[in-house]
Amino acid sequence: MSSIFGTLFRVSTFGESHCNGVGAVVDGCPPNLALSEADIQPQLDRRRPGQSQLTTERQEADQVTILSGVENGRTLGTPIGLFVPNRDQRPGDYAEMEQVPRPSHADYTYQMKYGIRASSGGGRASARETIGRVAAGAIAEKVLTERFGLQIVAWVSTVGAVDAGMIDMDAISRERVDQNSVRCPDASAVPKMMAAIQAARDARDSLGGVITCVCRNAPVGLGEPIFDKLEALLAHAMLSIPATKGFEIGSGFAGTRMRGSRHNDPYTPKAGRLGTLTNYSGGIQGGISNGEPVYFRVAFKPPATIGREQSTVDFGGRPTVLQAKGRHDPCVVPRAVPIVESMAALVLLDCVLRQEARCGRDLLPC
Repeated sequence: MSSIFGTLFRVSTFGESHCNGVGAVVDGCPPNLALSEADIQPQLDRRRPGQSQLTTERQEADQVTILSGVENGRTLGTPIGLFVPNRDQRPGDYAEMEQVPRPSHADYTYQMKYGIRASSGGGRASARETIGRVAAGAIAEKVLTERFGLQIVAWVSTVGAVDAGMIDMDAISRERVDQNSVRCPDASAVPKMMAAIQAARDARDSLGGVITCVCRNAPVGLGEPIFDKLEALLAHAMLSIPATKGFEIGSGFAGTRMRGSRHNDPYTPKAGRLGTLTNYSGGIQGGISNGEPVYFRVAFKPPATIGREQSTVDFGGRPTVLQAKGRHDPCVVPRAVPIVESMAALVLLDCVLRQEARCGRDLLPC
């Protein structure tokens, strides 16, 4: 679908980069949840543009308004409408790109699919669409945190060719991640990452990177056998984020270099249940969560819109040189951290509700 995500906790996003605003409609949120804009705004603040010299210069407060579904500070169980206005619009920056599809952007494919497109900023292909996801994800995360103590923390683990060192997934926190503008908890890697992003910006170019995410205290039993395995749902969610090009869970591709005798996760008693001594499975076995931390990595390509001159052709096939204008991130990964966290929350809460419906028992007591 182009606008709806989820089975029981359903999110529909709307809006383009330079229209009047963007937002989401959330259907399936449990009733009687204490909810206000203050519960949603922190994640939007982490996602918003203009946070530092490492991000786009576009200045947006991204203040969310709850339009429906909440009364007297409590959710009603009815659809929750969320709206964020676009204030710093400059559609004129894209005039020269109206007839020239940007290399590696969605301009060409959208035009061919629909016969029309929002040429200002990329429309729905713009990362601005993710505001609705983050707002909805903040609601899902609040439910998961209150009912299970579930913690979702993502961080930048790679920028270009610069890798962070090993991070203790049991101890990592958002407070530690947010101590620097690149959102990397490895202090030794931060200056190198910042220098790499600044160098790309100075060259009117861009860089990609990798985000790692861990979800702690996820209950056992989330995910459906075969086609809706938990890792498949997470992969679907993460690869729906703009600029993503790769996903791996647990040991990922590195696990292919290990023997089974080393890769297997032996069981051991843990707090009244079976747990595992290692976690190469990434908290999922047979597509179903096993109670261990769920962790995965998401690869982001370099942003397609760059200020450097590029030889290309227009929609008519005529050779031209494109030097994109506008305000764009030289590297998206620092601002994509809360987007990854939000999409993880949407998947996990939807799985909780599906498991509750199957078992006929309250995983989420009112």
